[in-house]
Amino acid sequence: MEKYDLIVIGAGPGGYPAAIRAAQLGASVAIVEKEALGGTCLNWGCIPTKTLIASASLYWHMQHAQSLGVSVEKASFDYAAMIRHKNQVVEKLRAGVGQLLKANGIKVFEGTASFMTRNRLAVQRSGKESVVLEAARIIIATGSSAALPGFLPKAASVVESRAFLDLPRLPARLIVLGGGVIGCELACMAAQLGVQVTIVEILDDILVMLDADVRAEARRYMESHLKIRILTGKPLEQIKAGAQGVKGHVAGEEIEADLLLAAVGRRPVTEKLDLDKAGLKPNEKGYIEVNSACQTKAAGIYAIGDVNGGPQLAHAATAQGLLAAEHAVGPRRNVRAQIVPSCIFTAPEIAVVGISEQEAKQQNRAVKTGKFHFAALGKAIASGETTGFVKWIVDADTDQLLGAAAIGAHATELIATAVTAVQAELTAAEFAHTIQAHPTLSEAWMEAAHAVHAQCIHAPPRRRKTDG
Repeated sequence: MEKYDLIVIGAGPGGYPAAIRAAQLGASVAIVEKEALGGTCLNWGCIPTKTLIASASLYWHMQHAQSLGVSVEKASFDYAAMIRHKNQVVEKLRAGVGQLLKANGIKVFEGTASFMTRNRLAVQRSGKESVVLEAARIIIATGSSAALPGFLPKAASVVESRAFLDLPRLPARLIVLGGGVIGCELACMAAQLGVQVTIVEILDDILVMLDADVRAEARRYMESHLKIRILTGKPLEQIKAGAQGVKGHVAGEEIEADLLLAAVGRRPVTEKLDLDKAGLKPNEKGYIEVNSACQTKAAGIYAIGDVNGGPQLAHAATAQGLLAAEHAVGPRRNVRAQIVPSCIFTAPEIAVVGISEQEAKQQNRAVKTGKFHFAALGKAIASGETTGFVKWIVDADTDQLLGAAAIGAHATELIATAVTAVQAELTAAEFAHTIQAHPTLSEAWMEAAHAVHAQCIHAPPRRRKTDG
């Protein structure tokens, strides 16, 4: 049996930063990973999808560059080469994680961990003898896995996101079941490469977590520019799949494709942990409940990332991992509520942070907004990227910036400005009087802040209401 100050179960974006931070604080640390360092994010999620999206976006822009005076004759792509590039990126980053863990003196165990007692783990290792590890503190960072509904037929033509990313070639026709983040991202990527895509979402709209104006802008672009067919408000029924492809019915209409991608959510990975032996039990949704410091109900055990029911975002898991490590081995810092941005790599990109308009409405909270469209921004016009807008959500009484949304080119980078402003509790007036460099896309935030008070320089004044 080997003893450590801290053991981390899972080496994803929450687990490996937690292990490194604990080691930096002087703890002896072991980390257990059943598959690959970096977890889902690095190997089958964030990094590989964004690598393929970058390639697809470049190809798309090459085909549509005539308006900028650029002509690329016979532009083409090699999807197999794109997959090789994706794999090279993943392998490079995975090796980097391994080097960081080694440099920090962290012992890596390849295998599946399960609790024997509250502070003791058994690690089953493929082809090797099992090992028992013990620590006063344990962090569970096992993440989540793609949910494949039981009503879907089992066939090679029905895949979830992980399998989709390893396809050697793209289908000519694709049905995406689910209009959430993963479904819409992969749908846009495939459509930019010429795939005929149909999204089927049982809810009334795609990306329902977003404000209506944001998702309307996204849907308009996906339908009009990418030619994605989006069917909402009805289920996909009578699904049949085989060697020839997939068929199903939506509201009585038959649709068919070569492949069906199921993107209907993720579920926490807890089933092989033997949590009961540690005095823990997942809640009714399968998550491990924690407090603000990511502590579970069992003394000395923490749970971070997707497994605790928080935002299913890599950067949220990292923040929780650092917090849990510091709380576990000290010195402990004050736990302050942090806002978590969310980025969606569709075409166009989308990013949000803080409270949304629809959340404010649900909370009966009085807010006002300021919006500025890229179509009125010099840099956006110059670069031919005029789709979308940025928007502030502001407390109606105090003028404090409560949230923000951006949709358009580079929205996932632009949101960093809004994150800082909202976290710092700036007011719209304060932000409006900052100086933003010209010409840049970031100017839109300043213009939108001015728009909160109807003082936007580069937009026509709002029409005043008149009597009669």
